[in-house]
Amino acid sequence: MKRALLSLLRISPARVAAVMIKEFTQLRRDRITYAMILVMPLMQLLLFGYAINTDPRHLPAAVISYDHGRLADAVVATLERSTYVDVKHLPTSEAEMDRLMRRGEISLALTIPADFSERVLKGDRAQVLAEVDATDPTAAGGVSAAVAALPTEALRQDLRGAAARPPASAPFEVVIHRLYNPEGITSYNIVPGLLAIILSMTLVMMTAMAVTREVERGTMESLLSTPATAFEVMIGKLLPYVAVGIAQTAIVLLLARLLFSVPMAQTLAGWFALVVGIVLFITSNLALGYLISTVVRSQLQAMQISMFYMMPSLFFSGFMFPFQGLPVWARFIGEALPITHFLRVIRGSLLKGQELADMSPDLLALCAFLIVVATLTMMRSRSTLD
Repeated sequence: MKRALLSLLRISPARVAAVMIKEFTQLRRDRITYAMILVMPLMQLLLFGYAINTDPRHLPAAVISYDHGRLADAVVATLERSTYVDVKHLPTSEAEMDRLMRRGEISLALTIPADFSERVLKGDRAQVLAEVDATDPTAAGGVSAAVAALPTEALRQDLRGAAARPPASAPFEVVIHRLYNPEGITSYNIVPGLLAIILSMTLVMMTAMAVTREVERGTMESLLSTPATAFEVMIGKLLPYVAVGIAQTAIVLLLARLLFSVPMAQTLAGWFALVVGIVLFITSNLALGYLISTVVRSQLQAMQISMFYMMPSLFFSGFMFPFQGLPVWARFIGEALPITHFLRVIRGSLLKGQELADMSPDLLALCAFLIVVATLTMMRSRSTLD
């Protein structure tokens, strides 16, 4: 006890200040950690302030109106005034409408029959059909509420005299069909998305830290001094992790089916498209992890950057909140992330029965990301050899 007190009394402010200055100097030299300290709070503020949205609005919608009368136009105009949906597509056929819905380009498909106005004026149980993409129950709830309000809001100023209805009687009925997940089971949306999160989190970090560890130990320098090219070294190091990623995928899909009864792809073409997407996504994550290892100097920095990458992946990809409900700038960032496109692939395959043609935009985006990251990695690897 006395020794502790004596040590406290012998504290030299000058020596404490010297150690403190040394730590600040070291922190300034560690630019990655220094940047993380400054950027992380800003990133968290933007993510939690803008991306967290439990009431998504301005989701894309499509309308087919076979009735070109004034009453049908009033229904469409009322829908366009809703903040929950934006009418962005006016397809000319039901096949085109189905294709838009299956590809996830719209959240609502509204169909107005040819005899709509006539039946409204006669009081003959007029109906319109509203098909809602229910793969995300959160988004489906707001869209369903918006279309359910149409009968009481749309024709309020248009029906006069004998055509007017008592307050308790709606002039028409909206028939709502919830597609792909009619019961609104949250696990159908979350569990497939978890596969994307698991693969991103484990493969990016695992690769970045494993390669960085070899750099720290000097074994990477020995590999690069052999006749093997930098590209051959990268392929040889990544292939084992491809097998790891495929094993993770198989386990997650098996448990998703056994524990949560998540639907699976129904056709061989659907499974083929899903496998292509899985391989591209796994390879993209591994290439990104390898690229991170060429930038950092320690395993700690590799872990920090990997975690920094995961934050926008969680919030801007559509995993936690509907992608179309994000701000424009957040969607722009999300489109550059491979996880955004893989989420569309995995959910589209399991819940919507998508095949290769339906997934082609997202598969091409994954290919482009892989090519860019692999090219940057090769450039960084060659600079390391120098």
